[in-house]
Amino acid sequence: MAKSKQKTPSAAQRRDKQRQQRQQRLAGSQNNRTQVAQAQARGRGPAQRQSNRRQWLWTGGIVALIAVIIVAFFVISRLQSPGSASGPALASSQVFNAVTKVDPNVLAAVGKGGVQNPLKAVNGSPPILKGPTGKPEFLYMGAEYCPYCAAERWAVVVALSRFGTFSKLYQTTSSSTDVYPNTPTFTFYTGHYGGSFYTSSYIDFVPVETADQQGNPLQTPTTEQQNLIKTYDAAPYTSQAGSIPFIDFGNRYVLIGASYNAQDLANLQWQAIANDLADSNSAVSKDILGTANYLTAGICMITQQQPGSVCSTPAIQSIEQSLGKAVGPGGPQIAVSGHLEAVMRRQD
Repeated sequence: MAKSKQKTPSAAQRRDKQRQQRQQRLAGSQNNRTQVAQAQARGRGPAQRQSNRRQWLWTGGIVALIAVIIVAFFVISRLQSPGSASGPALASSQVFNAVTKVDPNVLAAVGKGGVQNPLKAVNGSPPILKGPTGKPEFLYMGAEYCPYCAAERWAVVVALSRFGTFSKLYQTTSSSTDVYPNTPTFTFYTGHYGGSFYTSSYIDFVPVETADQQGNPLQTPTTEQQNLIKTYDAAPYTSQAGSIPFIDFGNRYVLIGASYNAQDLANLQWQAIANDLADSNSAVSKDILGTANYLTAGICMITQQQPGSVCSTPAIQSIEQSLGKAVGPGGPQIAVSGHLEAVMRRQD
């Protein structure tokens, strides 16, 4: 029996079948990609997203910590760096201790230190000048730009530390464009630093820094202080009225101008000067401590010789006996020979 013939697919049927196969393959590939994407999405579920957030928070925390460390380093370096045109800086503990805790034996050994008597007794018998708390007043008038004031402040700090306590000191320099530029010193202006930083049971320390390092106004003297300046920062006490530094010891003595040559501190730094204060034979020590002993004697004259541990020492008693005395209202002023009156006119 003869076999029947099978029908051969036409060309159109073959093309249609191939097209269907291609579509099936494309659909399968697309389905695989969808499944992969879904698997990846499942991998980024809540747990993964929380992990990512923790990673970002950790990274952000590290960046913030680095920023804080950089800022802290900058602030500390500014505080510890020497005062400059950018502003006063807190004195280091080494400098602070050296200038506020000078060995009494070194002070005694220096004595006058070769300094010529810088104090002048006032004429007449004016009422003793009292400060804000009713104690005899030690009035200091100066300016941060002034190199003569810069030199005198070292001795002022040493002397005042024998009658009271400084809690801190801010160091700076005199003007960079003045005579003896950039003389290392301290500032007594406390306006930016939280108020007064000196206390005493014996005197009221009243500092007035009239201008900053660049000569800009800082403090304006009160009417009473202006009257004192007109009376005592003038003839016959000085040939240059309105000069600084100016110190009034309770209206009993005045000091006008630097007590020693400010050039002696030229090219020195605070620590070098502080180190010299422990050596009674150094030129810097004789300048600063010799002046401090004179200031101490002047203060003892208005505190009724208190404290005795300071005022009764032979060195201070010897200086007190050499201080000039007024001879009554309108009488002639005792001349003070040899005083280096290195002064600077106060900027009005």
